[in-house]
Amino acid sequence: MILVLQILGIILILLAFLHVIFPRYFRWKEELAGLSLINREIMGVHTFFIAVMVFLMGLLMLSSAELLTTTQLGRRVCAGMSFFWGLRLLCQFFWYSAENWKGKTFETVVHILFTLLWIALTGILALAAIGA
Repeated sequence: MILVLQILGIILILLAFLHVIFPRYFRWKEELAGLSLINREIMGVHTFFIAVMVFLMGLLMLSSAELLTTTQLGRRVCAGMSFFWGLRLLCQFFWYSAENWKGKTFETVVHILFTLLWIALTGILALAAIGA
């Protein structure tokens, strides 16, 4: 379990750094131009802080996997992270429209990969939370 959490931690750290390309990849300068200044700023700030939290979760899993699996506090933290990623998994299907990926090869592959990642994070962290 410790090695699995550490591997997932590395993946989360990489995912956090992936957020750097979001504004350019998703063309936010053009796409968000019609929004008010505050809404554009909120988008940037929220993206930054999501990236920071994902990085910190990854760092915690990488550096403290043993504590996460062997202490009561660690298992509670794992339960909270499992809940977080479980909600993210639900968003994958009930918030985002399938129009974003259906019929598009690259987007479908990304959708499937991230769905698998959200499932893995939710399930493995839940197992760690119960001490399995």
